[in-house]
Amino acid sequence: MSGQVLVLILIAALCHALWNFAAKRVSENPVLFVWLTVAGAAVLWVPIAVAWSWGEHLQPDLTWVLAGLLTSCFHTLYSLTLQHGYAVGDLNVVYPLARGTGPIVTMVVAIVFLGERLSSFSIAGAAIIIIGILVVATGRRASSAKSAKLGVIWGVMTGLTIATYTLWDDHVVNDLGIAPLPYFALGLVLESMMLAPGAWRSRAAARAMVRSYWREITVVAVLSPLAYILVLEAMKLAPVAIVAPARETSIVVGSLLAWLVLKEPRPARRLLGSAIVLAGISMLVLA
Repeated sequence: MSGQVLVLILIAALCHALWNFAAKRVSENPVLFVWLTVAGAAVLWVPIAVAWSWGEHLQPDLTWVLAGLLTSCFHTLYSLTLQHGYAVGDLNVVYPLARGTGPIVTMVVAIVFLGERLSSFSIAGAAIIIIGILVVATGRRASSAKSAKLGVIWGVMTGLTIATYTLWDDHVVNDLGIAPLPYFALGLVLESMMLAPGAWRSRAAARAMVRSYWREITVVAVLSPLAYILVLEAMKLAPVAIVAPARETSIVVGSLLAWLVLKEPRPARRLLGSAIVLAGISMLVLA
């Protein structure tokens, strides 16, 4: 992994952790919150994407629309699956399984079916990152056996949606050659349109949520797209089988923030997991 790819991934991981940190402050009406952040992101990022595309003399065509439509479907499915998982299972079961399953599936599919070639050292480094993530994020019990079972089911399902949109987006930016910024901005527009009918029925609640959580909405609307656009840029420079697990270092950043800022327990486990992740990243850099 080159230094440029490493910088892109680490900045993306920091942005991802920060926007998740903000999103965790909002517990009410999660689907409505998702729409507000997606719509807000579209308002912010679409003008930037249009201006950038104009400066680069890009000429969008039907392929852009079809690719954006598909990625918006995948990202919407991911958001709704994740939120339903949070509704029926515990956060500390759903989240680590989702973020751990996604890169594992992505790496296996990329190597076995897409023919990506990685050295044994790179594969070992990616595997160590995943192990470190699981060490950081697991180890806490669910509130009940039922919530644990449902958390496992929905966490794995969420991980499959992560793998799906990751592999598709990698295909779009590399094989179809669509630039990450306008591609993701188009996906935001289409995703917000998909979620708009439900938001319209809850417009009074939407106004109340904006008044109460405008800071959190703004943070997510700015940093969530930025994080993923940086990941898409990294996918253009490195195999997705490497980028997918490396980007999940955001879990480590988020866990450390939870310990340092929110004073959550188990610092030893978090530090051990972080050390394991850093070891895996070091292996990818040296590969």
